[in-house]
Amino acid sequence: MERGRRIVKLLARVLTVFSLLIGCFGWLGFAPQAHAIDLRSTMFNQSTPTLGVQIARLRNRADAKLPDVYGDKIDLNNTNVRAFQQYPGFYPTLARKVILNAPYENVEDVLDISGLSNRQKQLLQSHLDDFTVTKSEAIFNEGADRFNNGIYR
Repeated sequence: MERGRRIVKLLARVLTVFSLLIGCFGWLGFAPQAHAIDLRSTMFNQSTPTLGVQIARLRNRADAKLPDVYGDKIDLNNTNVRAFQQYPGFYPTLARKVILNAPYENVEDVLDISGLSNRQKQLLQSHLDDFTVTKSEAIFNEGADRFNNGIYR
């Protein structure tokens, strides 16, 4: 038992000395050099077109669709309920009805939602030019993201 403890203490001392020696290599000038690259300059540099192509490929379908979904018009099939806050009378009740009845084939389909009051139909009719309809994307519609996507202002 005593011999086992001595061996463990000896191993701990050897490991400590070995670790200190490796750490001292940095002081002696043996530390590896770190090399950084400026992606902004190489991404648009004509001499390295492959890097720019690789970065462009990293965009997914949701990234490509973001200007449509969060653009000048509200995409009735993909936009979050909070986008309707800019129009008085829409948020949250009417906006919720619009989202729950999606997807739509065209903008005018929003007027066919069952259970709309005359006032709600008038509001929708007056803002049809502010809406657009694109193909529904799962990335914007999965779970409860259309009701609470975690983006707060």
